Amino acid sequence: MLLLAFDTATPAVTAALLDTDSDTDSGTVLASADQVDARRHGELLLPAVDRVLRTAGVGKEQLGALVVGVGPGPYTGLRVGLATAAALGHALGIPVHGVCTLDGIAHAAREAGLQGAFTAATDARRKEVYWASYDAAGARVDGPHVDRPAEVAERLGQLPAVGAGALLYPEVFRDVPAGMPVHQSAAALAKYAAAELAAGRPLLPPTPLYLRRPDAEVPKNYKTVLPA
Repeated sequence: MLLLAFDTATPAVTAALLDTDSDTDSGTVLASADQVDARRHGELLLPAVDRVLRTAGVGKEQLGALVVGVGPGPYTGLRVGLATAAALGHALGIPVHGVCTLDGIAHAAREAGLQGAFTAATDARRKEVYWASYDAAGARVDGPHVDRPAEVAERLGQLPAVGAGALLYPEVFRDVPAGMPVHQSAAALAKYAAAELAAGRPLLPPTPLYLRRPDAEVPKNYKTVLPA
């Protein structure tokens, strides 16, 4: 099966195509595209998907399933990926699976050689991080959450940490191993999803993990300007 994965929950706009029927346990990545730009998710995602399919020589009608990162992440960027996945899945008549974005980063860290328990963290803005903790086998055991970095440190101690959120706060995340992933990779996301599906473990629905309310809200107790 050909599995198309993409994620827009972090500053990275990332897409990848995975052949799950290859001889390797986690499938073979046929093509991938990654670009870090926190303000252009809507402009960059579809061209990235098109580029991945063209590089692999695959038509959209050949896809067997879609995988999309469901966050946690900022409202606007996250919605781009989810809306695109919903539209493509409906148009092509194929299933759409959700994966926690932090699980994709954690899987990439394991592939990069990280051993033992660790934390994955991304930038949540407002001087906070989205984070989750993982055991020695790479399984998520806590989270995802959104907290101030100091609060995460109090709960987890000095576990190694990966991701852009950890790099932003070196005074709190003091053990950030070199050579670990900083942003999301759709290739890792696709491999993680393929392994979970092959093991018979269900993935998440393609709905957003926001963890907090959006910045823009309707004002409360506003005064009407219309006559009573």
